[in-house]
Amino acid sequence: MQPLTARPIKSHPPLPHPALPGADWADCFQVTVPGSDLTAIEAARRALGHFPPWVQMLMTVRDRVVAPFGVKPSTVHSASDMEMVGIFPVVSQSADQVVVGFDDRHLDFRAVIDVSHAGGGTTVSAMTLVKRKILFGRLYLAAITPFHNLIVSTALANLASAPVSRPPSA
Repeated sequence: MQPLTARPIKSHPPLPHPALPGADWADCFQVTVPGSDLTAIEAARRALGHFPPWVQMLMTVRDRVVAPFGVKPSTVHSASDMEMVGIFPVVSQSADQVVVGFDDRHLDFRAVIDVSHAGGGTTVSAMTLVKRKILFGRLYLAAITPFHNLIVSTALANLASAPVSRPPSA
């Protein structure tokens, strides 16, 4: 199977966006998975449910660097009463769209996973929306954007081969 390539989409829906009306920053990446019929939740679980070890290492470094600033660690967003996709709480979902994210002291974050079906495959778009609340949120986003871009494009490029992460059984 030929590797997939995720590409940045410059014409993503303009702000404001209903998933995070106060967002002041957004980006979007897209990939087409041939021969698939993924739902949005399946795509979200494949893309966000199993990060490679290098991403887990970056998250550990991130958690240590931002801890003195009162930013929640990446593992603290889980709640027993919320459905999760990887480390992200599900905010809303339909067959064609899943919104995950959380609010923190420095910024609010949403990832919007959309799917569309045409030509014997599934096109998956991953839009990130951020509402920066304080100066630290602006500095944080500027510092992590190159890593964010690499992580999102890698997660989407791995969609065809990634296992579906299932929620834990109750």
